[in-house]
Amino acid sequence: MSTPAPDTPAALPLEAADYDALEAILDELRERDEDVPQWEFLEGAMAALICTRREIAPEEYLPVLIGVGEGAPNHFADDAQAARFMSLWMRRWNEVAAALRAEVDTLDDDRTYQPEVMDVRGAIAGLPEAERAAIEDEPLPAFGQVWAMGFLSVVEDWPEEWAPPRDKEAAGWIEDALDCIVDLAEDDTDPPAWNMHDEDGPPSVSEARANAFGEAVWAVYDLHRVWRSLGPRTDPIRKEAEPGRNDPCPCGSGKKYKKCHGA
Repeated sequence: MSTPAPDTPAALPLEAADYDALEAILDELRERDEDVPQWEFLEGAMAALICTRREIAPEEYLPVLIGVGEGAPNHFADDAQAARFMSLWMRRWNEVAAALRAEVDTLDDDRTYQPEVMDVRGAIAGLPEAERAAIEDEPLPAFGQVWAMGFLSVVEDWPEEWAPPRDKEAAGWIEDALDCIVDLAEDDTDPPAWNMHDEDGPPSVSEARANAFGEAVWAVYDLHRVWRSLGPRTDPIRKEAEPGRNDPCPCGSGKKYKKCHGA
């Protein structure tokens, strides 16, 4: 998918109000289909789709991710809602794609891909005690966990596009990068050190988790570069079996192959 020129609306980065609009659409879709995921999951899936070796069209991935489009129930309320969702989706797509193309050396670079993830545990920890007690028994995702699960869902749903290449070195890079994202999909059980939701809030994210999140972001860069360097997967050209010497010649002459093109 091509990236629009910087002054076009589709190239403008999403702002807080835009993410709120996306969440509102997803909440409404979820009223008709409870399996529609949260935005953080889709953010991870989007990053994986941008990295995937073959360019996969929205008509192919949207039915899988949110159950809309051809071959799936259309859960959008109307065409206007569908157009609004796709406009916001493509703006974020172009933003992420541009970030992954950028030559960056540090995660502090403004051009670096910054996944839109929530520190849910940190947000809950900052609530008043009464509100916190009402939900404290519910399992809460670790920082970056839902994003990683969204990324890995694309790897699982399009396994042929993520199959290791014959180049052993490239295959090793891909395996190492995916391992970083798999690690982020696990729970954070180490002692909390920081709060990613509110720097003054109670600690909710371990130091190891924060480091794992950074490694996962670099892993996305590695996957994007490796697959782009390899190019789309191509099927080997199959050579048709040569006819036997006494078989009719395929040219249609009526002669035996040995006395015609096989001579």
